[in-house]
Amino acid sequence: MLKRLRTTPRWIIFLIDVSLCAVSVLLSFLLRFNFSLPDIRPEWLSSAIQIILPVNIVLFLIFRTYAGIVRYTGIQDAIRILRVTTLAAILLFVANGIYAYDQGEGNLIPYSIIVIHFLCSSLLLIAYRTLIKQVFDYFQHQNITKHKALIFGAGRSGLISKRVINNDDRLGLKVVGFLDDDPVKAQKKLDGLPIIHTRVDRLERIIQKMKIEQIIISSQKISPERKVEFVDWCLAHNLKVLVVPPPEQWINGRLKTAQIRDVKIEELLERDAIVIHNECIEEQIRDQCLLVTGAAGSIGSEIVRQVARYKPKTIVLCDQAETPLNSLELELRERIKHVSFKTFVADVRDRNRLNRLFEKFRPQFVYHAAAYKHVPIMEHHPCEAVLTNVLGTKNVADLSVQYGIEKFVMVSTDKAVNPSNVMGASKRIAEIYIQGLNKYAGEHSFNAGLNKQLSNGMGPIKPIVSTRFITTRFGNVLGSNGSVIPLFKAQLAKGGPLTVTHPDITRYFMTIPEACQLVLEAGSMGKGGEIFVFDMGESVKIVDLANKMIRLAGFVPGKDIKIAFTGLRPGEKLYEELLNIKENTLPTYNEKIMIAKVREYDFETMSAQIDDLIDAARNQCSELEVVGRMKKMLPEFVSNNSVYETLDKELDLTPQR
Repeated sequence: MLKRLRTTPRWIIFLIDVSLCAVSVLLSFLLRFNFSLPDIRPEWLSSAIQIILPVNIVLFLIFRTYAGIVRYTGIQDAIRILRVTTLAAILLFVANGIYAYDQGEGNLIPYSIIVIHFLCSSLLLIAYRTLIKQVFDYFQHQNITKHKALIFGAGRSGLISKRVINNDDRLGLKVVGFLDDDPVKAQKKLDGLPIIHTRVDRLERIIQKMKIEQIIISSQKISPERKVEFVDWCLAHNLKVLVVPPPEQWINGRLKTAQIRDVKIEELLERDAIVIHNECIEEQIRDQCLLVTGAAGSIGSEIVRQVARYKPKTIVLCDQAETPLNSLELELRERIKHVSFKTFVADVRDRNRLNRLFEKFRPQFVYHAAAYKHVPIMEHHPCEAVLTNVLGTKNVADLSVQYGIEKFVMVSTDKAVNPSNVMGASKRIAEIYIQGLNKYAGEHSFNAGLNKQLSNGMGPIKPIVSTRFITTRFGNVLGSNGSVIPLFKAQLAKGGPLTVTHPDITRYFMTIPEACQLVLEAGSMGKGGEIFVFDMGESVKIVDLANKMIRLAGFVPGKDIKIAFTGLRPGEKLYEELLNIKENTLPTYNEKIMIAKVREYDFETMSAQIDDLIDAARNQCSELEVVGRMKKMLPEFVSNNSVYETLDKELDLTPQR
């Protein structure tokens, strides 16, 4: 019923304020004379009312204390009232002083009455507004079913979150307490609610007793490991988990309930951030021209965003996908004003087009992220894998030498380690080429043969500036195009099932920002010829990942959303091989980044084999012939769950594992 009431007219609020002001005058005299009515002279009371009321009425009109909607009274309304009552007391003190100076004795109103009236009027004017607000809130929310929740983090963010949630019905939550890891805060209260220590044995009992259904993580100091541990515990006890964004993401400095969201699975796979040497990176690329190939992709676009922080002069965005390239350019021009962004539509297979790019922009650094990366698709189209991943890399690398690029950083994959599929093998061949080119170009002056090989009929190249070629190998990148997370999210939105290829399949994961930080760090520390690998932590069982995503969405695995096993895809491994074992790597100054020890190839021999492979792909030879050439180049390339397994038997290749 109260919801349907119209807003109270302002004149009624004004009359109530004036009436309460008059009541406070009477109450002031009663308090001053200890409620002894005979001691209060009527002329004193009449004189006080005739002076105090006009002063307050004028101030009410000036400051419009009656203009606020009482049911929504807040701190600003209380401050406005205190400002009026304080100013009224000051004016009465001044009037008393002027009267005493003019008459020589006596006061218009006793000073004690002024002080008591200030306190009484402030209390009454604020209290009645608060009371009306509480009554409206009670009746407005009494028929709304709210789930009880606890906030993890008894700090400023937690306090703000509690007030926002309890004052907004959209989340359907009622905060009844706080959780905190700090034992010092336990048994205390915050904003009238208890602070509970997160000791597991006690917490489980409290959750059951208070009938808690949801947990809101507001703490901004929680470590990734602690967050994963706590969320896992909540999911195991069928508690829904929400998170509050960091204060810098609040809208105009204020938290909105719409910003409080479900936990993302990516957050549960995070690790401590890589510490990179920002000064070294900025020193190298500040005021330089950078080229990023595959710039419209998930990795390429994040490289652009991160490298732009180090104030290069120009970043050339090269990609063949015009729509995402256009979207990226619009985003960057809006967000980043201090860098000049140049888009260039080109296919890395087209050397003539790439030559035009290098000739026009003359970049100093190249980040090569353009590639085909989907294992099952490339298993059926090996010619395309070779032309993009091998020829494309060769084109960009050769032009980097021709135009004296300082550093060339290539984005590779962990699937290049003992490859079991065409995609991984094509990336390994690309790695071999740029490693060999790094050494060969550094050791040889430009004789006619090398000049002809690299310029490819485009005319003589300038005197050599030894380009440093660096490779970075990534694991599976969360949230990238085609990764398992977006697939699971789409399947969840349709009601399932979530498809997993095998019950035992595992993968290593890293976030897009982590992967791109590795690119920047590698570009900074690399001297040329290295393959940098990343400490990717523990492998994740994909079926466990699927179960966790189902629970995070508020469903029960196997009951609400099912998991279907579809079988390994062509070329897919059950377990990805470790890249960071000590026997296969060398340490760097960053404990999370290592250098892979790999076999070295004779550049001239391998270069000739690569040219033959590219010619076969260009001529659209049969898939078996192209893959057979790749296997002869890479004895460790042994196919898995693929039609090309027959080649392994025919060639009698011994895997080097």
